[in-house]
Amino acid sequence: MKRVRKTLIALAAAVLVGALLRTCVVTSYLIPSTGMENSLYQGERIVVNKWSYGLRLPFMQWWGYQRWASRPVEREDIIVFNNPGNLRQPLISRREAFIGRCIGTPGDTLLVDSLFNAVSSERLAPDQKFLFAYPLELEGQIDSLLAVLDIRSPLLGSDSARHIRGFSRYERYLLEQATDTDLQLTPQTGTDTKLYPLVIPGRGHGVRVRPWNRTLLCNTLLLHEGRDAYIKGDTLYVDGQPADSCSFSQDYYWVAANNDANLSDSRLFGFVPQDHVIGRAARIWLSKEQGTPLFSGYRWERIGMRVQ
Repeated sequence: MKRVRKTLIALAAAVLVGALLRTCVVTSYLIPSTGMENSLYQGERIVVNKWSYGLRLPFMQWWGYQRWASRPVEREDIIVFNNPGNLRQPLISRREAFIGRCIGTPGDTLLVDSLFNAVSSERLAPDQKFLFAYPLELEGQIDSLLAVLDIRSPLLGSDSARHIRGFSRYERYLLEQATDTDLQLTPQTGTDTKLYPLVIPGRGHGVRVRPWNRTLLCNTLLLHEGRDAYIKGDTLYVDGQPADSCSFSQDYYWVAANNDANLSDSRLFGFVPQDHVIGRAARIWLSKEQGTPLFSGYRWERIGMRVQ
């Protein structure tokens, strides 16, 4: 009986320690899509360090947002955060988790187009993917080259004349060097070339209201600052008064996917508030090709790699 009791106590202690570690120290996150390739591949599992920016205390429904030993997110960090655009779930910590690369910190100015695609040099991580189109008749050759060069780039779209895939600059270079044929890879940069300065809000700092950021600032004040904000005509009203600048009570960040075709980033949900940040992506603890049998398809060389 004593042996059974000791075993039960040991099991309970192990479960408690595991729960505490997962709640207060680290957690695991499954990469759901191809949005972060080539830094992270779909289906990989990573360790997220919850202390990277200070510990966000659990049970936010009891005492609200509190963070111990708070530290700012650094530019180029890959972070895991709760979805700022989930309006159905009022409790931040229960919203689904997203992942992205921080490309804008409080006080930074990014150059964006009308769709909020950042084109500042700060955006150009070495593994960032860009969209390229090529003729349908070259699909067989492209597929063969991708297999030979071990480049993972799923088909992202097609029409009657062309296919679209995402490649980094280095991947495009490898493809073009591997064949004497002109692959006719045409960058898909869009037609809007006008750029706008987007200032990332910070705690206690004012941001001027401009036509291109007016709706974004209004949504941020309304959803994350608890302010009464609305737009009437061409004017932003905050707490009933017209505003030509806005101030904020917490820091915000602009995050982007490595793959421009993936829209689960700040182009979709806007600024990421500090209280939504869970932690920094630390290391890959499992990397396995999707759809492979249980005992095959492991990318052993990636297991244990630092996320960067």
